[in-house]
Amino acid sequence: MASVLVVEDDQFVRSALIRQLTEASHTVRSVGTALEALREVAQIGFDVVILDLGLPDLDGAEALKMLRGITDVPVIVATARDDEGEIVRLLNDGADDYLVKPFSVAHLSARMTAVLRRARGGGPGEPGGAAAPPAVLRVGGLAVDPLRRQAQLDGMTLDLTRREFDLLAYLAGRPGVVVPRRELLAEVWRQAYGDDQTIDVHLSWLRRKLGETAARPRYLHTLRGVGVKLEPPAEHT
Repeated sequence: MASVLVVEDDQFVRSALIRQLTEASHTVRSVGTALEALREVAQIGFDVVILDLGLPDLDGAEALKMLRGITDVPVIVATARDDEGEIVRLLNDGADDYLVKPFSVAHLSARMTAVLRRARGGGPGEPGGAAAPPAVLRVGGLAVDPLRRQAQLDGMTLDLTRREFDLLAYLAGRPGVVVPRRELLAEVWRQAYGDDQTIDVHLSWLRRKLGETAARPRYLHTLRGVGVKLEPPAEHT
């Protein structure tokens, strides 16, 4: 069970979420503004935050950026906005997942389970009795340490979000292998289904930190309609 912060200004929706999440044995606190949410997160440790975007004092998208400045707690955005561009921006700004209103609590619980499994799993590929990863995964100038959750490129430490690290570590454990998108969703996002846009956003963000682009890849190579592979650039082969 999880400790959950519900950030929602609609009292009816807020009460319903509190009641149903509590009935599911979660510990729930709730606030109605972005500033209250920031204060709660700074003072109390939560397992997951459910963040509404239509807050009265500050847009939820701005609140998300501020949350990411102080914590890596999983954030599920709850929004009535179904614009694809908006959703991509939210994922780019650090949201772990999103739900478009209206949604069922069963759907929310499934998404919570997925993000919590990733947050608590200690890295991709470990659940299910898989063998422990080697101390450091090396691909060209990349060095990925799954146990310490650290990554370096040519000796320089990379500043990665939790999801970026999980994606990089999963691919680094399979160098030169084309990993299907469905496998990435299942193993990195812990979702049986999902939008390819989610993967593309995180790949784009990861590429920027690796100093490459989709047009001029060095480590990350996308095979359209198939999957993604990580391999050393020519100068490292």
